[in-house]
Amino acid sequence: MKQRRLRTSSKLAAILLLSMPLAGCLTSDDGGSSTTFTDDRGVANQPFPDRYRDQILAFMRTYLNNPVGVREAGIAEPVQRTVGGRLRYVVCLRYSAKDTDGNYRPARERGVLFVDGRLDRILDNAAEPCAGASYAAFPDLEKMAR
Repeated sequence: MKQRRLRTSSKLAAILLLSMPLAGCLTSDDGGSSTTFTDDRGVANQPFPDRYRDQILAFMRTYLNNPVGVREAGIAEPVQRTVGGRLRYVVCLRYSAKDTDGNYRPARERGVLFVDGRLDRILDNAAEPCAGASYAAFPDLEKMAR
């Protein structure tokens, strides 16, 4: 009986000790709730995203349910904006994509955030960072294939 209690106690202690490091992975020190793909070191002076168009095209192939036949695609040059209290490069993107039933959605405006010159995430609410953006045609987005 005593041996059984000792085994159970040691198993519980092992589970608790092993789960503590994982609990640290669930917290964020920046207070934001969005998922990022790059390690944000909090550096204010960000490098210009040189190959931003290629990175956006590669991401949009996976982001859109149906990347074929995008219409009204427009892109703005990267500009520095403060997002989440940090200075970042934002590329504003506008497009109309096909829905799952094959019909086109109204044109959407998205902000693409870059950290350390690499695509970090899409900002669904891009009204503030993309205010006053000057769009140019983005035919490569309209020519995407699966």
